[in-house]
Amino acid sequence: MPNLKWIFIVFLSAFSLINPQEADCQGQSISLLQEADSLFSQKQYKEALQIYEQILYEEETYSPAMLLKMSFITEGMGDFGKASLFLSKYYDYNPNPSIIDKIKSLTDQNRLEGYEISDQDRFLSVILDYKMELTAFFALLLMVSLIMVYLSSTRQSPFLVPAFIFLLLVFVGNNFTDPPEKAIITGSPVLIMDSPSAAGNLVKRVEMGHRVTIHSSEDMWYRIRWGNRDAYIKKSDVSKI
Repeated sequence: MPNLKWIFIVFLSAFSLINPQEADCQGQSISLLQEADSLFSQKQYKEALQIYEQILYEEETYSPAMLLKMSFITEGMGDFGKASLFLSKYYDYNPNPSIIDKIKSLTDQNRLEGYEISDQDRFLSVILDYKMELTAFFALLLMVSLIMVYLSSTRQSPFLVPAFIFLLLVFVGNNFTDPPEKAIITGSPVLIMDSPSAAGNLVKRVEMGHRVTIHSSEDMWYRIRWGNRDAYIKKSDVSKI
């Protein structure tokens, strides 16, 4: 008779590879979001914004509708940098040209860099949207494969290879599918340099609203990609999306 204790351990081990914090709105976050939405509907915008920012920065979660409300509030407060930040974050969920037009009007820009979305970006976005479900599915297949390996009467079980593949997929899905770190330029004007130093050569002088992808961090600078070259921008001039 199969060792049920061993199977149970396999079950727990497989699902322990999944990060339970991937859900967008859970527990306290849902309660806070409902409270903030209630304040927003009562036009108590500053109070609502405080709770929205708590959800975003402390709970590290958000909903697309919440981002639009945060942008609406901060625009009304005259903080166009923050309003652009929230719209830029929303753009990742809904890459609509009207969002770019709105950011252009907030930042008084005719053209914005960093909002182009390739087919590869769209595919990655779909994978990230269903990351938790896919990881859970592969963990379930891993569990089943390990049980079949245990129950197999042959020394070289045909389920060994599938089990290894599903283990690899669970590990990769849980640890190596994070999106690239992006930021929006909120300073004005901002100098983009060719080295992490104020004594470096100027690459471009830009205004707020542009998006950049952060590749690494060096002291007070971020290494980014601007055009077809590596460049550097001060951390104080951008806000992470």
